[in-house]
Amino acid sequence: MINGKKIVVVLPAYNAEKTLEATVRELPDLVDLTILVDDYSTDGTVNVARRLGLTVHEHDRNRGYGGNQKTCYQQALACGADVVVMTHPDYQYSPLLVTAMASMVAYGVYDLALGSRILGGGALRGGMPRYKYIANRLLTSFQNFVMGASLSEYHTGYRAFSRELLTALPLERNSDDFVFDNQMLAQAVLYG
Repeated sequence: MINGKKIVVVLPAYNAEKTLEATVRELPDLVDLTILVDDYSTDGTVNVARRLGLTVHEHDRNRGYGGNQKTCYQQALACGADVVVMTHPDYQYSPLLVTAMASMVAYGVYDLALGSRILGGGALRGGMPRYKYIANRLLTSFQNFVMGASLSEYHTGYRAFSRELLTALPLERNSDDFVFDNQMLAQAVLYG
């Protein structure tokens, strides 16, 4: 808990067996609950998650990246989350930053906090392929121009949300594919 707020971490997983344990081991003690939503993995992701004591929700078919996130947020809200931190269990983002991200939301500074692989130059050092880095930078520049925003990265797998924001956005109307992230951020900007 932070500031009396329940902190729930959600992990949208697909074939994350190899990196899941490292991700979970670095989560700070202030996390009240960790939920893994498995999107029909073909590896041992679910077994590792259960061994680690996570709350596990399994899809009976692959619903896609956006569909996985929708389930993550539904499950977190159903468990009474006040702050939901979504991070990919691929260990591209340090779970140690959950405290900082959740605090910004729990204390009411922001309704949404985004992690960034771009700030500090960590994307390429962290293993992001150069072609993905270039595509990320071009897409982010275009999206900032179109939306009138100034974000460092739209395609981050590290986000913290207030309960109020998640319940205000029409997430179920969004895509079940990778476009989901962009739709969600556009809605957040549109809703103020």
